[in-house]
Amino acid sequence: MTTPIGIHDLSFATGEFVLEHTALAAHNGTEIGKYHLGIGQESMSVPAADEDIVTMAAAAAAPIVARHGTDRIRTVVLATESSIDQSKSAGVYVHTLLGLQSATRVVELKQACYGATAALQFAIGLVRRDPAQQVLVIASDVSKYELDSPGEATQGAAAVAMLVAADPALVRIEDPSGLYTADVMDFWRPNYREAAIVDGHESISAYLQALEGAWKDYSEHGGRAPQEFAAFCYHQPFTKMATKAHRHMLNYCGLDTDDAAVAAATGPTTAYNRVIGNSYTASVYLGLAALLDGADDLTGRPIGFLSYGSGSVAEFFAGVPVAGYRAHVRTEENHAAIARRRTVSYAEYRELHERSLPVDGGDHATAEQTTGPFRLAGISGHKRLYTRR
Repeated sequence: MTTPIGIHDLSFATGEFVLEHTALAAHNGTEIGKYHLGIGQESMSVPAADEDIVTMAAAAAAPIVARHGTDRIRTVVLATESSIDQSKSAGVYVHTLLGLQSATRVVELKQACYGATAALQFAIGLVRRDPAQQVLVIASDVSKYELDSPGEATQGAAAVAMLVAADPALVRIEDPSGLYTADVMDFWRPNYREAAIVDGHESISAYLQALEGAWKDYSEHGGRAPQEFAAFCYHQPFTKMATKAHRHMLNYCGLDTDDAAVAAATGPTTAYNRVIGNSYTASVYLGLAALLDGADDLTGRPIGFLSYGSGSVAEFFAGVPVAGYRAHVRTEENHAAIARRRTVSYAEYRELHERSLPVDGGDHATAEQTTGPFRLAGISGHKRLYTRR
């Protein structure tokens, strides 16, 4: 019998600050229902001046290292589309902050919001080859759009860390996967820009087309029928997209799209994304965290995952929560990660949004704002300097 492999532990971190959508609506004169109901968002996480994808990634992974140790972690795969360097993996900084052993491979993966799922699948392959090792997969992103643009309300920031291992304590990942790739310009960020460029209508269309393609491939490779799944974790650029995606998939499969059934299948996955905002690569796994924390016992009941990254790549696969998983979830810690955020005004958020690191190669300290365990202390000689608090 094949040894099960999957997610052994899961932890997440988010930014120091939070901007309520009521403040954004007051600034731009938007009816609040457009945010709360139209896109399903209530607030967005905003990183402090001394936070970035490295500090969030390390904060997300630290509890996993504390619980399981470092001896079996032979690989770190960090997925992001908010990379801080064109050459050096952000995961190398995280490796140092966490005190991982030198006998470790560390790489960074990129494909929009899909990257973390590629990392998860790569990790499964490594553990299948050597079941004694564990792989630390981290998804960390800061989503950023132009001020006063349509995408501004969907911004967010978070990191999710997952320990992938044999005989997992949380979720066993199944074969097969359904795959889909198409060259679509729905969302992209050239190297010379800090904010992404997005065609909102095209992006939704591309997402739904990719969902169809990934589901078709999954079915053709012997995947489960839609009726077998207890819940579905979709990538959530905004939480209403999960509802839209699931209804589309049911229509594609010729099944009933009853509102109550759609809400039951996707609603529990949206609790954290609704208040954190779009976290790109981390989004679908924040959905999993919310589902495991908030749903009734899911032991042995399959969960469907649809990971989508603009540009575009998608994958559909299934996972099954294992017996005893509820003893290993981090519900209190997850709620605390959200509750600890400090509310900022729109003016304070705007100041944080517009700041950028100096590019002159000089010595520059960053304002000490975060209360998290790691911070970006400054930049010197074009080198980012990270410290543990």
